[in-house]
Amino acid sequence: MRTFDMTPLFRNSVGFDRMARLMDNVAGDTAPTYPPYNIEVTGEDAYRITMAVAGFAESVLDIQVKDNQLTVSGKLSKTDPDNAERTFLHRGIAERAFERRFNLADHIRVESAQLANGLLHVALKLEVPEALKPRTIPIAGSKVREISDKAA
Repeated sequence: MRTFDMTPLFRNSVGFDRMARLMDNVAGDTAPTYPPYNIEVTGEDAYRITMAVAGFAESVLDIQVKDNQLTVSGKLSKTDPDNAERTFLHRGIAERAFERRFNLADHIRVESAQLANGLLHVALKLEVPEALKPRTIPIAGSKVREISDKAA
């Protein structure tokens, strides 16, 4: 595993500690593979995360956003009669709890979530506040004052 020394970047920068945390997470990430997911662009400033969560009901799925991080988790229900002792001849369908985290850029808002056909779709939208959008500043012209040559 390789680590990055971010000290030279922070000598003249303020407020980039979040970037350092992201770099640390990438360097130490073991990349879980369950459940599989897609991230796609669905339009201008619109995105969708689709996760394969077959076997999970809406009631056991949890979606939270905190500090620019989207967390999707699924917990198995211990009281579900389908989870009773069973004897398998072959077990190829995973039945395990999961937690998947996604780092969101500033101003990404979670619009909605929908569960259909074993796929969880989370719609995201980039909404930059008006105060942060580029704007054109008009240049005010100066009026030349006319001086008359009338003798007083």
